[in-house]
Amino acid sequence: MTQRFNLAKIAPDGYKAFGPLYQYIEGCGLGRKLVDLVFLRVSQINGCSYCVDLHWRDLLKQGEDPRKLNSVVTWHEAPFFSARERAALTWTDSLTNIAQTGAPDADYAAVKAEFNDKEIGDLTIVISLMNAMNRVGISSRLAPSVEAA
Repeated sequence: MTQRFNLAKIAPDGYKAFGPLYQYIEGCGLGRKLVDLVFLRVSQINGCSYCVDLHWRDLLKQGEDPRKLNSVVTWHEAPFFSARERAALTWTDSLTNIAQTGAPDADYAAVKAEFNDKEIGDLTIVISLMNAMNRVGISSRLAPSVEAA
């Protein structure tokens, strides 16, 4: 697959505008592992191979269990996730598929049981940012590098 365009080169100011949001997320208090887990799940749902590869590797570098990472796609059935992670993944699935789900009250109740209001806001920002980045990656045909493996 050939990359169609490089957003950082063709619209550098727009691309750089994502930077402060990443910086906010880094310091918001959700924790790097949870953020990367959410980034991975959003990317799986959207089918962004570049981001799946990137965030899977990021989680491995943080010491996450490969068996757990392999089970993110089946998190509903897998026993490897905490109640907090399950709530975050519920909200992630709901918001990433919002055209189908409408973000139902049951999904909000699940996230509200594990996160305070600020954390829910921050989690929503994390999910939204990765959905945007997946759209950039997929539309530009960004693919993982074989050398990065």
